[in-house]
Amino acid sequence: MRHRSVADLMTPTAVAVQPGTPFKEIARLLDEYGITAVPVVDEENRPVGVVSEADLLRRHTAKDGPSTAEAMMSSPVIVARPSWAAVEAARLMERHRVKRLPVVDAEGRLIGVLSRSDLLQLFLRRDRAIQEEILEDVVTRILKLSPASLHIDVAEGRVTLTGTLPRRSLAPIFVRLCEDVDGVVEVVDRLAYDDESEAEADASAPDGTVQR
Repeated sequence: MRHRSVADLMTPTAVAVQPGTPFKEIARLLDEYGITAVPVVDEENRPVGVVSEADLLRRHTAKDGPSTAEAMMSSPVIVARPSWAAVEAARLMERHRVKRLPVVDAEGRLIGVLSRSDLLQLFLRRDRAIQEEILEDVVTRILKLSPASLHIDVAEGRVTLTGTLPRRSLAPIFVRLCEDVDGVVEVVDRLAYDDESEAEADASAPDGTVQR
């Protein structure tokens, strides 16, 4: 399975400011581009901090000290790499409680920004695309099962698994792999298992009674 990467989802042309950019210019940029924060970069385009709406409001309320990006920014800045899986970036956002991540190249230079709204694209995949990935990658390529014995229903990202697996032990693996597919919101397991049918048959006596 190929998970979508930060490079797939980020906004590639990031709006950025210099350390000396004044309060009003930052506020204008946030309003003009409809964003909630902006990275602060040095002369080599390397992020050194981030100024958010909250930072502007704090400075406006305090009314003390210089009102430049350098004075208001949060630092050190948390960044992402374009090769990361989007899920990895989402976890980083959650861990540090930030809404946007500057994306940097191998030299640490700003090449884009990834926001929470960008990550929402993961859950906007078409149901048909999710279904095809589960059938082709999870069922056929990874688990090497016959698609004919299974039915994958996807509605609004909710995956329902029905059909028969050869062994019950495959069920948690199957479910976990489906959960890892981009765009899956929930997985419902309604699977049956061949090994249970065989066990029930073995436990039954020839006359139809169950052996104790």
